Formats: sequence, C-alpha cells, structure tokens
Amino acid sequence: MERKSKINYYLDIAQTVATRATCLRRKFGAIIVRDDVIISTGYNGAPRGRKNCCDLGTCLRTEMNIPRGERYELCRSVHAEANAIISAARDRMLGADLYLCCVDGMSGELVPGTTSCQMCKRLVINAGIQRVIVRNTAEEYTIFSVDDWVTNDDSLGTIGY
Repeated sequence: MERKSKINYYLDIAQTVATRATCLRRKFGAIIVRDDVIISTGYNGAPRGRKNCCDLGTCLRTEMNIPRGERYELCRSVHAEANAIISAARDRMLGADLYLCCVDGMSGELVPGTTSCQMCKRLVINAGIQRVIVRNTAEEYTIFSVDDWVTNDDSLGTIGY
C-alpha cells in the first residue's frame, strides 16, 4: 500500500474543512500547518451572527452576474484564508504553510487553478506564512512562495483609492 504524501494529507483536511463553507458559488477550506501541527482552520462564510448565503438561498454577486474574482466587497463571506488567520496566533504562523482547497458550490467538483485573492494575499504576507499550497486535483497541487507575492507586487499600478 502506497502512503499518501504529507501535502495531499493536509489538502484532504482542507477539502473536508471546505464542506463547512456556506457560499453558494465556491466552497473554500484552509488550514495553517507548522512543524506538522495544524494551527488553525477556516472556511468561507458570513461573519458570526450574520446570515449566510446558503441560509438566504441567494448570492448577490450571482444575482448581479459578477464574474469570479471581481467585486469582493459585495460578498457576504469572510474568506477561508482570513478565517484561518483570524483563528491563529501570529507567532505560531511564522514560517507556516497554508493549505487551500476550492470546491464548486453546485457540482461539488474540485476547482483547479485557484489562488488567494489580493486581500487574502496581503493577510497571508502579514501573518508570516511562507507557502500557500493549493489543490488542483485529488493528487496535483500548486505551491506558491509567499516571498514571490512580496517581490512581484501585482497591486502596484492598479486602480487607486
């Protein structure tokens, strides 16, 4: 019997965390791991005490036909990465890895090629996380070096305030 890789083991856990997500469009699960210890988990959903899209039965961004990756300020959800970071002490996140998985809200299929949005990238950078590992398929994944997000600052030159 072939043993599952450590990365896919943690991505499996992130995928399970995504089952708690309350978004109708995309369900994300995130876990932060350092020294083979899970520091925290997070999934996307409305802030505590507010109604979730799954409870309301509707998504404003879908109603307005807003494409993926745009107009996040209209989304009710706190992103999975943000929720995982909120739940962890910064000193435990320094040098940690964040594992991220996205599942389509309608089909339940894995969504390959996803990554953190610009706001979550900023949070990940400030949290001191070193790598973000994103599931593409049950066995394949992409590893992002957070240092590259700092060096290749793609927020420069975009629309200002």
